[in-house]
Amino acid sequence: MIAAHDFYENRFAKFWIADGILFFEYKPSTLIDLKVAQLVVTDRIHFQRERAYPILCDLRGVVSIDKASRDYLAQLGSVLATAVGFVVHEKLLLTISTFYLQVNKPSVPTQIFSSEAAALQYLKGVVISK
Repeated sequence: MIAAHDFYENRFAKFWIADGILFFEYKPSTLIDLKVAQLVVTDRIHFQRERAYPILCDLRGVVSIDKASRDYLAQLGSVLATAVGFVVHEKLLLTISTFYLQVNKPSVPTQIFSSEAAALQYLKGVVISK
């Protein structure tokens, strides 16, 4: 995975950095299994060039995620993340995300939002408090 540092895209997600925040957006109709979770985390870490960021993770394209993936993302998905704001829009994603936070307990501060603006406000607070 070598790409221009401003933006990167693979089969499942795209990400970019703006104003000190890493934006991570899953593509529409994404099914997350362990291989997909491992690929997107590996690509994200390489993209970040060993620098930690607060991450806005847009889950609106996700249609399903299995337990192995949730476990993996809760542990290694937080590498080089200072905080995470999940953006969801459907009741199912809200339920899955809430379950993820309660059961998998991510290692960095993580909250769920129904709008990108609310998630950005949360993450900008993290950037300012550094």
